[in-house]
Amino acid sequence: MTNTTIPITNITAANAPDVLVTHARTHTNIAVLVSGRGSNLQAIIDNIENGYLESANISVVISDIADAYALERAKKHGIDAIFVDPKSFTNKTEYEQELVKILDSYNTDLIVLAGYMRIVGKDMISAYKNKILNIHPTLLPSFPGLHSHKQTLDYGVKVSGCTVHFVDEGMDTGPIILQSCVPVFENDTEDTLSQRILEQEHKIYPQAVKLFIEGKLKVDGRIVRVSK
Repeated sequence: MTNTTIPITNITAANAPDVLVTHARTHTNIAVLVSGRGSNLQAIIDNIENGYLESANISVVISDIADAYALERAKKHGIDAIFVDPKSFTNKTEYEQELVKILDSYNTDLIVLAGYMRIVGKDMISAYKNKILNIHPTLLPSFPGLHSHKQTLDYGVKVSGCTVHFVDEGMDTGPIILQSCVPVFENDTEDTLSQRILEQEHKIYPQAVKLFIEGKLKVDGRIVRVSK
């Protein structure tokens, strides 16, 4: 990755190319799907640039939101940034078929969801089975889905955290790779708890990516076995 600023590509159903040029494969090619600010994207970029993920390359960042700040992060680091407008497609299947076409053109080895606010459908999952990672800000299987910090505080748990997992067709139901715990304090707000958990997200997401790149993850039913 370089610091060359590049433009964001906007793709709709109307202007989607029939054929996308395939990009050369020199590293483990990672595609990151985003919807928001992209702090976990930045954590992975930082770990590539500092050498922790030395054999990784983020080849493309794709957003379903046109003004997602994550796209600007990608541009600043010379990464291809693409907005694909889901509203321009007739249905979810057509939208995800376009995503798969883009992902294939970049020779994608791993898809990382970083604040991507859509449930991944069967078309993408079947095309990239056990090659899609997500991070969720609770200790799954507790409190899946939206408003997880509110769920955590409302339930009164004393410990929370974050979970990196493979993605399946459910909502935050895929096999668990890594988890990290944080305490929940009586005076916590959603913001204070979120910040404490986010610090752990920025640590374990690059760790999970590294384990995947090094071929140390084996999915055995619901169990992910991590080799030494």
